[in-house]
Amino acid sequence: MSESSGYYVVKKKALPEVLLKVVETQALLRTGRAATIQEAVDKTGISRSSFYKYKDDIFPFHDSTEGKTLTFTCEMEDEPGILSDVLKIIADFGANVLTIHQSIPINNMASLSISLQILPSTRNVGEMVQAIESKPGVKYVKIVAKE
Repeated sequence: MSESSGYYVVKKKALPEVLLKVVETQALLRTGRAATIQEAVDKTGISRSSFYKYKDDIFPFHDSTEGKTLTFTCEMEDEPGILSDVLKIIADFGANVLTIHQSIPINNMASLSISLQILPSTRNVGEMVQAIESKPGVKYVKIVAKE
């Protein structure tokens, strides 16, 4: 089987601890809280070889979205104000809405597809998706495309 250069969006809770430690190590180096790779890996508790093995293959979701179009679907209860709340979250994070498509609600549930332009000023996209997902009345959020 040949190696693929495809990308996957994976929730943090599904990642092995070593990958999370690599991201933490990168943050220590980027922010200057560690001067060397050895110092950073000592602080995070991983080996240098683990860091070097994964350092180019994992990065926070937000770092890979700037200047991109992000499309996600969600399912929400058919209650007044829920869509408005979702759009407010998007606006608060500084993303630009390109398209919205909402289905006719069935059994008091509506499916929604939103495409967003991620601007240089857009705050952390992972946190934005998490804020939408945690909104009362929103049942799930799934990222379907990043272009």
